[in-house]
Amino acid sequence: MAKGFNRPGGGGGQAGMMQQLQRLQQQMAEAQEHLAQETVTATAGGGAVKVTMTGDQKCQSVEIDPALLKDADAEMLQDLVLTAVNLALEKSRELQEQVMGPLSGGLPF
Repeated sequence: MAKGFNRPGGGGGQAGMMQQLQRLQQQMAEAQEHLAQETVTATAGGGAVKVTMTGDQKCQSVEIDPALLKDADAEMLQDLVLTAVNLALEKSRELQEQVMGPLSGGLPF
């Protein structure tokens, strides 16, 4: 049997671990709130299409330069919007990794 197992008062390790988990849970909740407030922006077509997204990956805005609409065909516009959205998602995920990475380091998910 392992040393210290079934000793009186031996449960202190579990209580300490529970406190650590509760602190980590609180820190993660705060980080998630922070991510919801942060934004990233990505552009495509030399700035003709701009997408702004939050750190928790919610699209906040899509801006299209009116000059692009004068001679743009629908397919090109769709490609530019798709590119900008995907770039914004990538930036948002990178931001999320920066904020959440240190908190989840070593935890199996």
